[in-house]
Parts: sequence; structure tokens; C-alpha cells
Amino acid sequence: MLAKTYGSAVYGVDAKLITIEANVIKGTRFYLVGLADNAVKESQQRIESSLKTFGYHMPRQKVVVNLAPADIKKEGSAYDLPIALCVLQTSNQIDTDKLEQYTIMGELALDGALRPIKGVLPIAIEARKQKHQGIILPLENAAEAAIVDNLEVIGVQTLMEAIEFLEGKTVIKPLKSDTRDIFADNQGQFELDFADVQGQEKVKRALEIAAAGGHNGPPGAGKTMMAKCLPSILPPLTLLEALETTKIHSVAGKLDRNASLIAKRPFRAPHHTISDVALVGGGGLPQPGEISLANNGILFLDELPEFKRTVLEVLRQPLEERKVSISRARIALDFPANFMLIASMNPCPCGFYNHPDKACVCNAGVVQRYLSRISGPLLDRIDLHVEVTPISFEEMTGSNLHECSEQIRARVIDARQLQMERFKQNPSIHANAMMNAQQVKKICQLDHVSQALLKKAMEKLGLSARAYDRILKVARTIADLGDAPTIRPEHIAEAIQYRSLDREHWAS
Repeated sequence: MLAKTYGSAVYGVDAKLITIEANVIKGTRFYLVGLADNAVKESQQRIESSLKTFGYHMPRQKVVVNLAPADIKKEGSAYDLPIALCVLQTSNQIDTDKLEQYTIMGELALDGALRPIKGVLPIAIEARKQKHQGIILPLENAAEAAIVDNLEVIGVQTLMEAIEFLEGKTVIKPLKSDTRDIFADNQGQFELDFADVQGQEKVKRALEIAAAGGHNGPPGAGKTMMAKCLPSILPPLTLLEALETTKIHSVAGKLDRNASLIAKRPFRAPHHTISDVALVGGGGLPQPGEISLANNGILFLDELPEFKRTVLEVLRQPLEERKVSISRARIALDFPANFMLIASMNPCPCGFYNHPDKACVCNAGVVQRYLSRISGPLLDRIDLHVEVTPISFEEMTGSNLHECSEQIRARVIDARQLQMERFKQNPSIHANAMMNAQQVKKICQLDHVSQALLKKAMEKLGLSARAYDRILKVARTIADLGDAPTIRPEHIAEAIQYRSLDREHWAS
């Protein structure tokens, strides 16, 4: 008797339906076909040990298991559970008519216990798309799958629990989850607040502009703490953004056990020794890298010149296109990469170039070589450059009250609402930083005074056409924060100030 059930193969951040079939015919061997990798083929040993634990056995005949379609590569150990159930059904060791009603996935331990798997959210979404009754999977993954509405989620801890449920001997109550309640509850509080940051008003202003317009930029001195404060002033994730973010982290295996929906914007801070593949993603079956894990959140690169040049250069396409395209011989995938890049750097190797009190020991050539580790095209893609000197002792120990993140966040949200209304005809754009050249020309129109001011700055600083667009986008965000309908000269003047890395003293 042929037994059949369904599973899924995860490709990129989506899943594709896989049909698992098993049959017993005359012979003595176990065959697993359908372009399976070694981890899938090794399932025979795990399944045989698990069956023995619960008093079942591997048929002493020729067992053929097919994973269809055969042109899609299957990887990993998540097919253990559906294969085991199909083998039991085709050898008449269990009797159920429910196998074809469910998507079933799970890795088996040798004692028949189920271990959690990766990519559960896209697998559950695919199960609902296929109109399956539900999904059977390890209990530790059930909360993640329950995010998907109109899908019966059955979490089991062992192979035996799955068998008894399918045979109707045990009733397992489907896990229900109110996605909106989870989303609201997980918004929570932030560890760091701008009220705790002494001084650095210029940097705080730059970060407010970056948050309001979705711009990229280095925060300057006091960098790490203020970069970590930035999530506290960003607008809350929308439900769609939260689902997209959760899918990426699920595929990468970065979700905590028993986790469900990610409701806070991610903050990723990889070490400067990271490889280009780890940053952008890749591998035989491509997996998301740090820039995709930072999707809808922040990618913080501390000590930017210490990163390898090849690593930094791979950021150029994602910063422009908000996605990363990875091609292999058999497959081409796009991973989302809509992140805010926040980078930090010292002005020179010793760190005291332009310091008000301490002397720099680096000569001009050393400073130039240090700064040239970052290419001009990459700097052009960073909207705000902020040069900051350390705060004084009086500022550090002062008792003045500072704006808290909640106050700044309210202004940021108001500015984002203006932008959402502005781009309502194009829902793929929700912040000024995402405008293309045509939209910049249409939306960021200048009066004669503003044009003259920007022209003078372009000539004096030798700015590129890309930097010109960046200044206009930032000026539009500054105007939005001031609820100004048009860009005025003071908005242009402030935006030009945030191009400090284009100034002559950085290249001298």
C-alpha cells in the first residue's frame, strides 16, 4: 500500500511543497530518492532506532521513499518524521487516513523524541496556502507556526505522540495564538534610552533624522551606546514587517525555542572579522546573512575601517536596492535587506585627529591611508556623516534633564506618517530614504535660494550626483520633522552639515 504525506523545502525565505511517498515491494534494501542530501539519507538510521524504541520495526522488504518533485534539492533532517510515518503506514504497522491531510516535519532523536527544526514559519504559511488541514511538528516549534491564522497546529514531543494522534487514540488540542496580542505584548521596553546619554546633541539630532527618514549614517563619538539607543526611537514594526522579520530569523535558525513573533526591530552588530558571505548570505543552499537578519532594523558596523575592503564593498548593492541577490548553479534567490546602516569610525588610527585637547600622533599619510579603507562609492551611499568630539567633564557629570526616547520617537512617528501619506500610491516605499531619482526630482523641489546654497556646497565639497540626492532626501526628512510642506534653505543647510566625510580635511 502506497503511503503519502506532505512536507516543505525552504528556499530563501519561502517554502515549497514536498510530497513524501513510501512503498514496500519485494526486496531487502531501503532506497530514498528525490535529490536528497546526506542529512536526509541518514534518516534511515534515526528512523530505525526510533521505531525500535516504541516497538515498531523497519520492514524487512524493499522500502522506497520518494521526495517529489525530484528536481528540488532537499536538505536537513526535518524529513525524519514524515518519512517514518509513511514507512509505518505502507507496512501496515499503523492505520490512519489523516496522513494526506497534514504537512508533517520534524527531526527524530534515536529514542524517538522530536527535535526543533528551522524555517517553521514559511513552512506553516505554505501549508495554509496548500489548504492542508494543519501541520504536525515538534512542540518547541508550535508557537512559531501558530502565528499563521486558519491552520491547525499540532505540537508533538515524540514519534509515538504523532502516531497516536493520527490513529485517533489521543486528542491533541491545536495550539491557538492571537497574533495581534503577541505583537502588542512583545513591543515592550528598551534597555537603553536617550535620556541616559549626556551631551552629544548634534549626534542625537542626526539619529533622529536617520530614524525619521530611514537614512544610513555613522553616529560618531560615543558611538556604540547611541547606536544601541536608536531602536528606542524607531517607529514600531508593523504586523507585515514583523512577519517578514520572523520568517528570515526562522529560516536562519536564529529564533529562540518556543518563540513566536518578533515584535522589536532587530539590531545586528557583527564583528569586523566577518566574511563577505556571512554578511550578505550564501552557501550551497543560500542562507540569509547579517544584512538580511537586520531587515526592518539596524545593522551596526563598529570601527568601520577595520572591516575588510571586500566585505564593505558587498554592501553597495543592498544599500541601493534594499535586497541582496544570490545566484548559484541550480538556484537564484533574493533575500530582503531593507536595513538602516549605522557605522562608526575613529578619525585616525590613534583616535585623536581633530580632538580639542589631545594631540594626534598620526601623520597625514597615515590618516589618509586609514580613511581610504572606505571607498568613495560606499560613503556616497551613507546619507548622514557626523563628526563628533568627546564631551567635557562638565557635560558628562551635569544634571541637566535630556529628552527621553519616547519624546523623540513621537516626532519620528509623526514624520513617518507624513511620508506614508506621501507615498501611499507606492506601498513599497514608506520612508524618504527609499525614494528613487525620479521621486527625488518630483518631491524634493527647491526654491532659488536653496538651489544656490546647494550648488555652492556641491562645488566646494566636490560632491557626487549620489551625494546630491542624499542631501535632498535628508533635507526632506528635516522638513518633515518640522512639519514644513516645502524644503527651505535652513533644511538644505542642515543636511549639508551631515556630509562631513566629504570635506577637504578628511582627504588631506
